[in-house]
Amino acid sequence: MVFGVQEITLAVIIGTLAAIVYSLRILVLMERRIARIEMHIERVVDKIVREEIKIERAMKKRH
Repeated sequence: MVFGVQEITLAVIIGTLAAIVYSLRILVLMERRIARIEMHIERVVDKIVREEIKIERAMKKRH
């Protein structure tokens, strides 16, 4: 079975496109994961800010 230049070129192009699609899929999955992590960080920060406000109010009442 002998392949011509056209078949080899087509195979390279298809392989390259498949690699690009796979890479984009991985990037989308990573972006979703990072967005979830950012959401969790925002929740923790909100809780910390609320606690800080409570502490500051308690400190003001003391003085």
